[in-house]
Amino acid sequence: MRFGTCMLVLAAMATSLTACANSGASSIVDKAKDDKKLTIGIKIDQPGWGLKKPDGTYEGMDVDVARYIAKELGVPESGITFKEAQSANREPFIQQGQVDMVLATYSITDERKKKISFAGPYLVTGQDILVRADDTSITGEDSLKDKKVCGAQGSSSPKRLADKFGPDWESKNLTQQQGYGACLPLLQNKQVDAISTDATILAGFAKQLPGQFKLVGQPFSTEKYGVGLKMDDKAGRDAINNALDKMFKDGTWRKIVDANLGEFGKFFATPPPLERY
Repeated sequence: MRFGTCMLVLAAMATSLTACANSGASSIVDKAKDDKKLTIGIKIDQPGWGLKKPDGTYEGMDVDVARYIAKELGVPESGITFKEAQSANREPFIQQGQVDMVLATYSITDERKKKISFAGPYLVTGQDILVRADDTSITGEDSLKDKKVCGAQGSSSPKRLADKFGPDWESKNLTQQQGYGACLPLLQNKQVDAISTDATILAGFAKQLPGQFKLVGQPFSTEKYGVGLKMDDKAGRDAINNALDKMFKDGTWRKIVDANLGEFGKFFATPPPLERY
């Protein structure tokens, strides 16, 4: 009796351990298939890209692309949990497993690829400058040498300017906030002279407040927006790239661009080539 009881206990423990091992899916593909749920990191303060509305729902290009990918992986919209991902915590969120993937105007860079992996890109833009509508003193990147600029913590955009103008400029002229949405009132109140980041992000703010701001229109970088996920998840990366490829070909990409970028959508005529690796 005692022997039989022990065997039953051991069998139960083995079953429990197996269940625990299976629940920790090694790839986003497995998690999507098994759980029918995904947690996706997005921005929530960027019009046109990731914006949390007063009713608690979300809208924007990153949101729409995320929903499309999730559906292709087998996860319905009801199975998606959106989690705010600020520029500074995107890599940690992925590494720590707080999110399964991130779509948050997330530029693919060699430095970031040392920590996480990327699928995509699904759109290519460039760093530009947003100023008040009546400002004629800023005409391009070099104009920012003597100006006060706002950027987001953890974003590659303010770092690019700091590298160009030096540490003294960075300490005196650069203000960094948790997100670009927090930069907007500083520009409105003339506490800074400009916001500099990707043209698509700035266009969203300009569209939200027509007549108050303008884009300088002189991009000085190439920003490839990708989907961030865990470093060693090649199966997930391949599956997401396949989903993006389908989105490009079935006409959904064009609809998403036009719906979220409005008049600025015309600058993105065709989808970018995917960078598979």
